[in-house]
Amino acid sequence: MTQILFGQSYYLRFDPKLWNAMMPYPPLGTLYAASYIREKGYDVAVFDAMLADSEEEWKSSLNTYKPQYAVIFEDNFNYLSKMCLLRMREAAFTMIEMAKSCGCTVILCGADATDHYAEYIEQGADYVLLGEGEETLAELLDQLSAGKEAGDIIGLASRYTLQPSRRPDIKNLDALPFPAWDLIDISKYKKIWMEHHGYYSMNMVTTRGCPYHCNWCAKPIWGQRYNSRSPENVAAEVKWLKENFAPDHIWFADDIFGLKPNWVERFAELLRESDSVIPFKCLKRADLVTEQTAQALAKAGCKTVWIGAESGSQKILDAMEKGDMVDDIYRAAKLLHKNGIEVSFFLQFGYPGETWEDVQKTLKMVRECAPDDIGVSVSYPLPGTKFYERVKMELGEKQNWVDSDDLAMLYRGPFPQEFYRILHGRVHHEFRLLRAWRKNDLRGIVRTPYFLFGMARDEMRLRSFLR
Repeated sequence: MTQILFGQSYYLRFDPKLWNAMMPYPPLGTLYAASYIREKGYDVAVFDAMLADSEEEWKSSLNTYKPQYAVIFEDNFNYLSKMCLLRMREAAFTMIEMAKSCGCTVILCGADATDHYAEYIEQGADYVLLGEGEETLAELLDQLSAGKEAGDIIGLASRYTLQPSRRPDIKNLDALPFPAWDLIDISKYKKIWMEHHGYYSMNMVTTRGCPYHCNWCAKPIWGQRYNSRSPENVAAEVKWLKENFAPDHIWFADDIFGLKPNWVERFAELLRESDSVIPFKCLKRADLVTEQTAQALAKAGCKTVWIGAESGSQKILDAMEKGDMVDDIYRAAKLLHKNGIEVSFFLQFGYPGETWEDVQKTLKMVRECAPDDIGVSVSYPLPGTKFYERVKMELGEKQNWVDSDDLAMLYRGPFPQEFYRILHGRVHHEFRLLRAWRKNDLRGIVRTPYFLFGMARDEMRLRSFLR
């Protein structure tokens, strides 16, 4: 009998867009929690929902392991977990019901559970960990295992908690054990990556949290706090992954990679000294990209930097409280390209106050910066943000996307919802056309008539909303 079965409720199968992309990463946050609790002496197992067909596989794992505690610990490093996709919330509720029917004590941790802990308790969860989770979970398990009351544990919510409070975050991240990679079937991930993409990518994190104040970005787990692993600790893990699993690529899932001064420079030195350079992608703010940083990223093996560009309009960036300038985006793209690093932009349309002119400025930015890839979305009101408070009176019955391809406007945007669905296509048609010619991609070039027709059609449809 296994004491603790860990799981999480993001099923790739339930997200058609990402299922088709077929670039799965294991639930890193779940594996960190499992590793942490195992180090405390508990017998643990992991159910990996990412590649499961349905919640029935969770039920099968419950029957196999017969755990005393079922811990649904979401991957808090996965941005999709922060968004609360309705299909995944439904999956979590189903998993709670299944675990309760097996006689388990059910414990939840995640962004949506932190924001809506009462709903999860109502669905049958015994305890909800508020925020980060690992330390609170360890204390809870110690108390329950000893037959003691757990009501006064900091960072915990239950039916008997009158005023739940948050526990201080873990500051010494170097003291955490590496994720429990041995508890999942890595070969399944490698097979999928090799079959679909011809290389194998694994995920890591170097930090927890983000200190910036973008007013649409929810921070239910770490708030404004930001803690970082040392470059020595991260380089040691890269070396360990290379020796044990030989990945061809790494995705650093941090909100911001290498924020601390000289962190990236030291990291690059360590990787080169230990012959552990592996191509990777990461996320950075445009205003943090300097000549020195771009050079260090290239030396460390960085292949791609994703930048939260959001908009080419300074008015919109200021309204979002991004804290950077459109000029920063242009400069960052130029510096990264100069150092042989691909640049990718996250774009966000529909923020309150955005006009047709602002949309054109974003299209101009994409045209002139020539990113290698883009991700297009519409503004999404997340609980706990200034943006949410601003538009909450406009929210209808639907307040969450069903899956990541939903792209529904959940509030009254500057234009109707159909405008943004058409705009999504308009942006991609032009982007793919220009990228094909820029990279001399023959497969893309032969589709030039298709892209041009799509651009013209979508442009006419968009302009019809301006009358």
